[in-house]
Amino acid sequence: MDEKLPLWPTDDIERILCVVAHPDDMEYGASAAVAAWTAAGIEVRYLLLTRGEAGIDTMHPDECAAARMEEQRTGCRAVGVEQVDFLEHPDGMLVYNLDLRRDIARAIRDFKPDAVLTGTWQVEFMGMLNQADHRAAGMATLDAVRDAGNRWVFPELVGQGYDPHSPRWLLVTGEDHPTHGVDVTGGPVEAGVASLEAHRAYLAALPWHPAPRDLVEWITSAQGNALGVTSGVLFRAWDFQAPPEM
Repeated sequence: MDEKLPLWPTDDIERILCVVAHPDDMEYGASAAVAAWTAAGIEVRYLLLTRGEAGIDTMHPDECAAARMEEQRTGCRAVGVEQVDFLEHPDGMLVYNLDLRRDIARAIRDFKPDAVLTGTWQVEFMGMLNQADHRAAGMATLDAVRDAGNRWVFPELVGQGYDPHSPRWLLVTGEDHPTHGVDVTGGPVEAGVASLEAHRAYLAALPWHPAPRDLVEWITSAQGNALGVTSGVLFRAWDFQAPPEM
């Protein structure tokens, strides 16, 4: 019998910050985990590093940004997220640099989450080649988690009222070697489907895209099998308070 992955422990988790590049990035399975967390009373916020303005070829970037931001707000409401913040880094040209790290560190210090979730920064994931913005977002978030706890990195943030904060956990979706997961069977999957369906304008521009229900149920069913549940969401979890392995 294959050994099943453990469920991620949430007993001491009160706040989770999700950091991704674009509107819709959370909706390919991860938002179902968010729905499970918010249903359990955990406060979740989203930080979007771009407004998604380059995501629809037939729509002017200003119009596209407005539409995609509103679709993301609707998707957030479907999974119990009350606050989503949008930065204005350029969609399609997101750059890993100190400005990006500073912006994410500021958000971490402001919200003081117990865990930060982002997507993988690997070039290859799930049998595909990862998009450039996704890679930059993941790597910058990884480093910003550490930056947020060091008062001597971006010291100007302290002067702005953002005291250091060190999240305990970093959760990374899309990893080929996950360590934990969330049981999203039932209501959370339904909420996850609704959150992807909210991206109507974006999906309408992708005629090849599978139906949101088919895609979310396929992803969560496959990942649930690794947990021994009907539907699940997997990620690699790093516990910064864990003792070093000997």
